[in-house]
Amino acid sequence: MTAEAHALLRRRRAWLLQAAAASLGPVAGRTAWAAPQAPATRLQFPRDFGAHPETAIEWWYLTGCLAREGRSEPEFGYQLTFFRRRGPAPLDHPSALAARQLMLAHGALSDLRPGGRLRHDQRLGRAVAGLHEASEQDCQLRMGDWSLQRQNLPGGHAYQAQLRSRSAGFELRLNLQTSQTLLLQGDGGYSRKGPQPDQFSLYYSQVQLLSQAELRLEGQVLRLQGRSWLDHEWSDNLLGKPGAEGGASQDAAVGWDWAGINLSDGGALTVFRLRRTDGSTLWSGGSWRRPDGRTEALGPEQVQLQPGRLWASPRGGARYPLEWRLRTPQGEQRLRALMDDQEIHGRAGAGIRYWEGAAELLDASGRRSGLGYLELTGYAEALKI
Repeated sequence: MTAEAHALLRRRRAWLLQAAAASLGPVAGRTAWAAPQAPATRLQFPRDFGAHPETAIEWWYLTGCLAREGRSEPEFGYQLTFFRRRGPAPLDHPSALAARQLMLAHGALSDLRPGGRLRHDQRLGRAVAGLHEASEQDCQLRMGDWSLQRQNLPGGHAYQAQLRSRSAGFELRLNLQTSQTLLLQGDGGYSRKGPQPDQFSLYYSQVQLLSQAELRLEGQVLRLQGRSWLDHEWSDNLLGKPGAEGGASQDAAVGWDWAGINLSDGGALTVFRLRRTDGSTLWSGGSWRRPDGRTEALGPEQVQLQPGRLWASPRGGARYPLEWRLRTPQGEQRLRALMDDQEIHGRAGAGIRYWEGAAELLDASGRRSGLGYLELTGYAEALKI
């Protein structure tokens, strides 16, 4: 690619990101921001597997830990996330080229074997039928040759996903089958994200997905298996509104810490906290699904996350807590990363730098009680979505 083409690509990416940012916050000359209200109706499926273009931000977040058959330790972790942002153009704009919806996808592979490393890539563009699209009818997502699709099966449903990256040097194909019912986070999918009533998301998870994968890496074709986790979340006010003149607010967050863990006993644990500028907890919550399927929504008084060991990124020096002490109704546990350098950065973060990687949960005796993913945002700089 020529220098001129590289420059054009950088300008296009910057324009898309600026347009996305403009669409999510108050802008001079636009109508006043109206606080959303808690939904009057509960989530309805299959409709709510699909996109919600009227909301500001939405994502489908797929992660998992995989290994070759017969291996007791996880050898790979993966992430495939599709983001949809409401663009600056109104939804009823007549032009087919109008930026009504902007899409971004992140893909990453953590090679957890000795000497392994993180590989990651991205896709970015306006929503265009047949190229970059998120169906409103069901989970049918596509960005070029990256995809995530749901299909009905007798007694459940399945997902197929594909992630191919020449620049990162890997290709991953996934077949995922449900083993449990949907986990509706919070109150039937209404998940509080702060002290104000308009600080919420609509949020559900598909946990303990039975996973079969084909990974092409460094000239090899590896057959893998394991467990995966799918989140789908959408919101108009995830981090809270800034203070006067864009300053800090006690009801606004700069980032979050989140973990989704498939427990070894067949259950699932979700924990999260949103952080203020000073590092204090604005809000925390989560859920605990027991092996028998009973699910308990966890409020701020039931979830305590205490950061421990810090890892400093060699790319800018952001310090991420990669070991945590958790207190939930399950008791006291420890959460720790399976590999330190799982930071998404530079081009692969489309200007967003954050840590996202495979992690394990340890019980009070130090035994592994689950595997999943840990996400840490707002440490390199305040997150703006």
